[in-house]
Amino acid sequence: MSNADNYETNPSNKVDSRVKQENIGLTEKVGYGFGDLATNFVWGAMGTYLVYFYTDVVGMAAGIIGTIMLFSRLFDGVTDIIMGAIIDKVKSKHGKARPWLMWLAFPFAIATILLFTVPDISTTGKIIYIVITYNLMAIIYTSINIPYGVLNALMTQHQYQRSVLNIFRMVNGQTGSLIVGVLTIPMVAFFGGGQSGWVFAFVVYASVAVILFFITFFTTKERVKPVKKEKTKLPVKDSVRTLMKNKYWFLSLLLFILTFIYLALSTGTPVYFAEYILEDVNLVSLLLMANTIPIILGMLFFLAPIVKRFGKRNAIIMGSFVALAGALIIMMNPESLSVVILGLVLRGIGQATVIGTMFALLADTIEYGEWKTGIRNEGMIYAGGSMGLKIGTGLGAALIGWLLAIGGYVGGLETQTSSALFSIEFLFVYAPIIVNVLQIIVMYFYKLDKEYPQIMKDLNERKHSPISQ
Repeated sequence: MSNADNYETNPSNKVDSRVKQENIGLTEKVGYGFGDLATNFVWGAMGTYLVYFYTDVVGMAAGIIGTIMLFSRLFDGVTDIIMGAIIDKVKSKHGKARPWLMWLAFPFAIATILLFTVPDISTTGKIIYIVITYNLMAIIYTSINIPYGVLNALMTQHQYQRSVLNIFRMVNGQTGSLIVGVLTIPMVAFFGGGQSGWVFAFVVYASVAVILFFITFFTTKERVKPVKKEKTKLPVKDSVRTLMKNKYWFLSLLLFILTFIYLALSTGTPVYFAEYILEDVNLVSLLLMANTIPIILGMLFFLAPIVKRFGKRNAIIMGSFVALAGALIIMMNPESLSVVILGLVLRGIGQATVIGTMFALLADTIEYGEWKTGIRNEGMIYAGGSMGLKIGTGLGAALIGWLLAIGGYVGGLETQTSSALFSIEFLFVYAPIIVNVLQIIVMYFYKLDKEYPQIMKDLNERKHSPISQ
């Protein structure tokens, strides 16, 4: 039995005594986690290889790709809010979140394949195709990922069970990213290399993702009901207004943006760093494993007791300091493979606390918002988290594209200029340091862990009040 299971079955925190502890078995937890494994076959690819695919396989300029990704992500933030509002209005025999996994599994797979089938046409034509398919993928991803995130909050209100579910989710998510990072280049070569090799590789990933989404649909259950039964549907503007009163949602949003900038940098730069700084592109798999495996192991074996002992907020701050130490080690000698590996391992251990708790952190803001405003809007809350994810990923990808362009990077060249090499090194080593510091500052102001017990007590009293019946 893992620490995550011990953590869930032996709660001792005073919050737990005021919240019903539903019987969430191992099958349901694993099934829930498979949803993020499915999405990260694509999200991991987009973070790790899509910029590289566009610049070095399709032949697009790095600056153009960075700009497309940033503005697409900012536009996609609007679709997040729309999707959040839709989820809050959905009524289905399967619930309000689960049905979307079934409805959109196949469209998700098709959009995945289209990303890598850029036709051999003019540069302008390629730009148009990339803009259309990239945004199509983003819309479908939004439409399946926000409901998936909401599902966590609908399965249980038990704060630590949410943390355990989130650990299963993020372990699977990181595993998906690791699989894509390690197997993609060999798989592309197996299928003959070139663009067709990329297409066939992602046909495989997309097919597996469909199966995983259906497993999540069939193994999970929605249990949570709102304290107050709404007699009329809440207008979108009023639902958005409730977010403006939720200070912890804002802090969670900032954390999401920073974390996904960090993840975009840590997954999108190793392919460049391996090829041009360490001078062996085949080392990209080793770099990704050195960073990702500690994240997975940290979430599986260390995160749950740390969060139980210190709370999510303090765990994130401590982890950010550990990740910061890892980055400083790499800075000492970025051309030494052993030094880089050591630093990446520490960065991974540190980021395990952030990645493993941030969605559970967001789920807790639902109860805070309900307590503060009397309105429970899971969809809009998670739309904000998804928006932070999109903005962070877009900013991270844009930074990669823009800084490579500023440094004079030209895709496909055997050697790069010294300024291009500095841009690669800055993105891999120094930019994550800046993000770690900002994560610590944001979480310093997050106090919900201490306030949550009283909030749940108040909500439970309202639930049994005749007024709410």
